[in-house]
Amino acid sequence: MELTRTAYGTWSGGRYMHFGEALSEERYLACIRRAYEKGIRTFMTADVYSNGEADTMLGRALQGFPRDSYCLIGIIGHDIYPGKRDGAKGFLRFTDPRLRKPDQYAGYLRMAAEKSLERIGTDRFDALLLHNPDSIGYSDDTAWKGMEALKTAKLTSRLGIAPGPANGFSLDIIQCFERFSGLVDEAMIILGPMEPWPGGYVLPAAEKNGVKLIARVVDYGGLFHDDVKPGHEFGHGDHRTFRPAGWVEAGNAKIEQMRPIAEKYGITLLQLACLWTLSQTAVKSVIPTHIQEVGASSKPIEAKIDELAALPDLKLTADECETIRRIGDNKGCMHLKGGHPEFTGEAQPDQWPLTPELEAVAQRWGVDPKRDLTYAHAA
Repeated sequence: MELTRTAYGTWSGGRYMHFGEALSEERYLACIRRAYEKGIRTFMTADVYSNGEADTMLGRALQGFPRDSYCLIGIIGHDIYPGKRDGAKGFLRFTDPRLRKPDQYAGYLRMAAEKSLERIGTDRFDALLLHNPDSIGYSDDTAWKGMEALKTAKLTSRLGIAPGPANGFSLDIIQCFERFSGLVDEAMIILGPMEPWPGGYVLPAAEKNGVKLIARVVDYGGLFHDDVKPGHEFGHGDHRTFRPAGWVEAGNAKIEQMRPIAEKYGITLLQLACLWTLSQTAVKSVIPTHIQEVGASSKPIEAKIDELAALPDLKLTADECETIRRIGDNKGCMHLKGGHPEFTGEAQPDQWPLTPELEAVAQRWGVDPKRDLTYAHAA
């Protein structure tokens, strides 16, 4: 099954990524089923979430629904098997030289894909994405031959890449699209009205190479759900507490400038964020994070799912899209990951020096790394 306009990720609900309250097992499963029953028909899971538990939960939630009635996307690449968690950095990428040599990549990928499918309780993905790769994962022929073998083995119909969790990686993604054109079918990037940068640089290359984009966190840390206001108290361990001070206040001020456009069409702010993102030609699906915020007055997560499922089929005007982009412009608001001009020293799993190959990518696509990919100001 192909991508649908709206999608649901297993990181929603706070059980595996610390956003808001962690849902009980019963409510977590019910939310996935609710998404399906309301019309959301693309579901995404990653094997690294709680060492495969998210896979298992998704399989339980979707049990009984016809397999050809939804699009199933898996994400693999962090070695949760022989690999061990590297503290706050998480599990090592499967390409880490400490774990294996290149001639072992294909074997690992096959094993990881099969185990994920077994947990979900099915025999195939509609798409399988490489998760948060290091520089090897973006550009290595051996790694992508291993991915291609999964398609040949009919474990997946399509292949792709899912950078993150931090923002950046734009030149690396473009390089991957070009180097493996015809093999990379889909990619998940960070893109939304409050974060048009740097994901916007990827859009033309995706369109040219026939890559369908899935845009995540269009909700901007939950602000577009419209229940995180100035003074909001986040729960202990909530990932959003690591954002710069004042981001909630600054974000709400910008969102209020966008609200009249939502009111004009009679839609919610989340729906406005989704429609703006889908107005980008290469974007085919949006997958916001659904969060049950702390506090009795917070909007129920079920209502947020309903808003996404009820996304209307309407188009914003070009002027409205530009107005929203201008309000939310975040260019230069953070230090990026991946290959970027501010990084020096030995390559790390999530960032590395700007290589001559990446500089050539930048030149081909009209990106000036020192102007376009550097930190300039706080959000």
